[in-house]
Amino acid sequence: MTEIRIDHVSRWFRNVVAVNDVTMTIGPGVTGLLGPNGAGKSTLIALMSGFLAPSAGSVTLDDEPLWRNARVYRRIGLVPEREALFDYLTGRQFVVANAELHGLADPGAAAQRAIALIEMTDAQDRRIATYSKGMRQRIKMASALVHEPAVLLLDEPFNGMDPRQRIHLMELLRSMGAEGRTVLFSSHILEEVEQVARQIEVVVAGRHAASGDFGAIRRLMTDRPNRFVLRTSDDRLLASVLLADESVRGARLRSDGGIELEASDFGRFSTVLPRVARERGVRLHEVTPTDESLESVFSYLVAP
Repeated sequence: MTEIRIDHVSRWFRNVVAVNDVTMTIGPGVTGLLGPNGAGKSTLIALMSGFLAPSAGSVTLDDEPLWRNARVYRRIGLVPEREALFDYLTGRQFVVANAELHGLADPGAAAQRAIALIEMTDAQDRRIATYSKGMRQRIKMASALVHEPAVLLLDEPFNGMDPRQRIHLMELLRSMGAEGRTVLFSSHILEEVEQVARQIEVVVAGRHAASGDFGAIRRLMTDRPNRFVLRTSDDRLLASVLLADESVRGARLRSDGGIELEASDFGRFSTVLPRVARERGVRLHEVTPTDESLESVFSYLVAP
C-alpha cells in the first residue's frame, strides 16, 4: 500500500509561514486537498512531491524521505499549477522528453499511451505555444502519467478546462483511484472535490482544518452559523422578536442602522424571518449574508 505521510510539517519563507505543523496521511484512492486560495495547498503538494524541503517535521513515501530521494521520485507523477512548459516543443516531444528523463525502455511508446489516455492524440504534433489553457493542463497530465506512477499529485488540475475535459479528467482520476493508486488533487471549489473524492483534507491559512469523509465535513460547513445584515423599517422591533426564536443565536443593532444577526439554523430562519416581518408589519429593505465566501466557510472549521 503506497502512502504519503506528513508528520508535524511546517514550512516558512523568511517571516512567512506557509504551512504550520500539519500532520496527515494520504493513502490509496482519490483524496481532495481543499482550501481557499492562499491556504498552503501548493506548498503542501511541493513538499509531497519532493520539490521542497520541510522547515520542520518530515514527509515520507512508504517511510522513505521524499526530499532529495531520486529513487522515490520515480514513483510520483506531478501536475503543477504553474505552467513551466517548453512552448517551442510539440506536445508529443514534451511527453517523450519526460519519458526519457525517467529512463523508460521505449519512451516513444510510453508517450503515445499517456497522450491517448488524456485524449490529446489529435493535437500531439502541434507546438505547445498553440495550446489552450485546458490543453496545456492535459499535456502536463500526460507527462505526469508517462512512467505510470503509483502516486499522482495534481495542483488545481481543472483550471481552464471546458466541461467535456473536466468530466473526462474526473473519470480518469476516479478510475486510477479504483486501481489502487494514491491520487491527490487540490482545489478551492467544493463542487469539484465532491464530484471526485470522498476522502478530503482541508487546510486554512497553512493549518490542517479537517480530515475525513467529504459528506461529514460538508455537513459541518452547511451547519455552521450564518451571519446576516438586515435593514428594515423597524430594526428594534424585528430584532427583539427574532431573538425569541430558537433559530437565532444573536442579534445586535448597528450604529449606522440595521441589524447584525447570527442564525444557528438557516433552514428554519429562512422561513421565520419573512413570516415574523409580515405579522409585525415590518418591511425588509435588505437581507445580506456576510460570511458566504469559501474563506469564511473554511475558517469556521478552525475557529477555536
